[in-house]
Amino acid sequence: MEGPVFDYIEEHEEFRDHIATVDQKGKRLWIYPKKTKGKFTSARSAMSWLLLAFLFLVPFIKVNGEPLLLFNIIERRFILFGINFAPQDFHLFVLAMLTLIVFITLFTVVFGRLFCGWVCPQTIFMEGVFRKIEYLIEGDANAQRKLNNSPWTGEKVFKKALKQALFFAVAVLVSNTFLSYIIGVDQVLQIVREPVAQNLSGFIAMIAFSFAFYFVFSYLREQVCVTICPYGRLQGVLLDRNSIVIHYDFVRGEPRGKVRKAGAAPSAQIKNLVGQEPEKIVAEALPAGANPLEQTQKALGDCIDCKLCIAVCPTGIDIRNGTQLECINCTACIDACDEVMDKVKRPRGLIRYDSFNGVSAGARRLFTPRVIAYSVVLTGLLVANVFLLSSRTDVEALVLRTPGMLFQKVDDQHLSNLYNFQIINKTKDVFDVRFEPATEGATIKPIGQIPQTKPTDVVEGAFFIEMEKGKLTGRKTQVVINVYSGDKLIDKVKTNFLGPGY
Repeated sequence: MEGPVFDYIEEHEEFRDHIATVDQKGKRLWIYPKKTKGKFTSARSAMSWLLLAFLFLVPFIKVNGEPLLLFNIIERRFILFGINFAPQDFHLFVLAMLTLIVFITLFTVVFGRLFCGWVCPQTIFMEGVFRKIEYLIEGDANAQRKLNNSPWTGEKVFKKALKQALFFAVAVLVSNTFLSYIIGVDQVLQIVREPVAQNLSGFIAMIAFSFAFYFVFSYLREQVCVTICPYGRLQGVLLDRNSIVIHYDFVRGEPRGKVRKAGAAPSAQIKNLVGQEPEKIVAEALPAGANPLEQTQKALGDCIDCKLCIAVCPTGIDIRNGTQLECINCTACIDACDEVMDKVKRPRGLIRYDSFNGVSAGARRLFTPRVIAYSVVLTGLLVANVFLLSSRTDVEALVLRTPGMLFQKVDDQHLSNLYNFQIINKTKDVFDVRFEPATEGATIKPIGQIPQTKPTDVVEGAFFIEMEKGKLTGRKTQVVINVYSGDKLIDKVKTNFLGPGY
């Protein structure tokens, strides 16, 4: 690699040899992120409150007596925005998951790890709930660090106990809320009200999830994003120089240096930065009568090396090192840097949403070949989803000729075939159905009474189809059967009638 941009990158690659949350001996370094304020912090807080309100209110919203959202894996019952999905709709689930994967891929190619910083549950709960409780009880980063390093006093015991108690209370609340999405809020309230012995398995599951949730946010914290979450690893193969992520403008910011008042003696840092003594600068590089300190300051970039961007980072990285797997795009460093730029009378945006090419060359290109290719695939999948969902019925009938059975002669003019049927009811209603042939010359003879449908279940039965010999078109003749509930046509089924072939 050649040029000043790549020289800068090569000089700062040593950060990739370690992570900020582990020291050289492998011991974890606890992160104390400093509180931030600014437009991005306010926007993320508003987004957090909106998503938290959605999480806690949705289980209580019902459509026609059914939950708005339900993911009952145990009973294989799923409801999305009031629409029931049966196990027979599994192909729709697979297609939806493929669509989601392609969407995440495309979104990451264009916007990087934006999802992690703004809507990921880990970030929402960590930064929007648990971190705020910690700030409220223990104070900002320096106060927390001081408290943890201080001896155990009554004040410290009280603050630590209060914080952990609130952490666990939130964990219990969230675990019950998530359980409401699995078994329904009515059943969760029943478990809460009734004695533990009557719902022992549900109570154990709730407590286990509560402790797991508490452990993640009281101890694991950023380690989930840094070492556990697989999505962060996707950045290595999905991001390119045109992806819009949080970037430090190294062209404008380098070389770094402290802001100094006029008349102050230049530090060794400034001497090393320019590579020579101020007296030599005056002799060789400066105009006659120029102040060497002022010219040295002018040679520095806009970054004053305050390290506030590191202090506010919830994963402890230095964003000035470039895009890193640990960065969750939380924008804390942007607000912190903008605040400093305002104080030193320099333009905002030293750290901002931008692409590598946007920073290094000022050229931003959104529609790259990869983005176009993913967009085409995503569009095709969305069209397929819309078509299949729009053609999906609440009741699905399946009619198959009984295996191993030949046709039977009814009389000189008619033949019959034996068929098995299944009626898949995807709703919570119970209703009667009837079969009527739409093919001319066909007649249906039920075996016994066709059973009523069962809510979100399958009923089975059998019937004969009789056909006039003169209506047969060959050895196999297609027969169309209409399925009715009352006067309403609820499905249409095609099957084959086996004949002698003459």
